[in-house]
Amino acid sequence: MTAISSFNRHLSILTLLLVFLSTQSSATSNSDTDRFIRCLNNRSDPSFPITGLIYTPGNSYFPFVLQNYIRNLRFNESTTPKPILIITAKHVSHIQAAIMCGKDSRLLMKTRSGGHDLEGLSYVTNTNEPFFIVDMFNFRSIDVDIEQETAWVQAGATLGEVYYRIAEKSNIHGFPAGICPTVGVGGHISGGGWGTMMRKYGLSIDNVVDAQLIDVNGKLLNRKSMGEDLFWAITGGGGVSFGVILAYNVMNRVDSRRPNLVARLISPTRQARYNTGSLDFGEYEKIV
Repeated sequence: MTAISSFNRHLSILTLLLVFLSTQSSATSNSDTDRFIRCLNNRSDPSFPITGLIYTPGNSYFPFVLQNYIRNLRFNESTTPKPILIITAKHVSHIQAAIMCGKDSRLLMKTRSGGHDLEGLSYVTNTNEPFFIVDMFNFRSIDVDIEQETAWVQAGATLGEVYYRIAEKSNIHGFPAGICPTVGVGGHISGGGWGTMMRKYGLSIDNVVDAQLIDVNGKLLNRKSMGEDLFWAITGGGGVSFGVILAYNVMNRVDSRRPNLVARLISPTRQARYNTGSLDFGEYEKIV
C-alpha cells in the first residue's frame, strides 16, 4: 500500500512537472514570436506598414490565409505542422525584413508564390523546427512590352494571368510555359517550366533574360548585380534555395500559326469558372 501511495505521489509530481515545462515552452515560443514580429515592424519601411499583413494562429483570418492556396488536402489536416505566422507581403521591404528577422530568430522561412503547390513544399515542413510563410500573392503585376517582346512578371502572378496579359497586346505572341492557368509563376519558372511550346522555344527558364531577387542579406539584385552564376542557379535550380524571386523578365515568343489561342484559352470568364471549380480541366484540353 505504501509503495502504491509513493508511486502515485511521484506520478503526480511528474505530471505537474510536465505541465510546468509545457507552459514554460509555450511562453518561450510566444515570446520568440513576439520578438520576431517586433523585428518585422522595425525593419520594414514605415511608409508601408507591415502590421496588418501579419497573421498568427490567434488571428481569426489565419486559417483562411493559410488554406487559401492549399490544393492538396493531405496537407490541410489537423496534424499538419502549421507556421507560427504568415506574412502577406505587399512591399519589397516586407520581404527584406522577413529574411533578416528570420535569420536573427533562426526561423525557417517558406516562400509561397500564389499557385497551388501540390507537394506542399511552400507551406509545410517535414521537421519540427518552427517556420513562417512569406506569401507572395500580392506581387502579381505583369508589364508586357510587345515592341521589345519581353514582359516583367512578378512571382505571385499565375500562368493564366500572364497569358491573358500578353494576349491583350498581341494575338501572335505567347510565353513557353504550362497549360494549367492557376500555376504560380514563381515556382513554375524557378523549377524549370515545362510547357507545350518547349519543342520550339525550350523550357520557361530558357526564355528568362533578367530577374529581381532578394538575397540572404536582404539586398535587391538584378541579373547584372547578382552575377551570372547566381542567375544560372535561379533559372532551374529552385529560386527559394538562393533567395526570394520578386520578378522575372521573360521573352514573348511568336507563334503565328495559332492566333488568339491564349486569349480563348484563358479568358476572364474561363479563369473565374476554373477557379470556382465550374470549369474542369477537360475543357482546356479540348481547346488545346
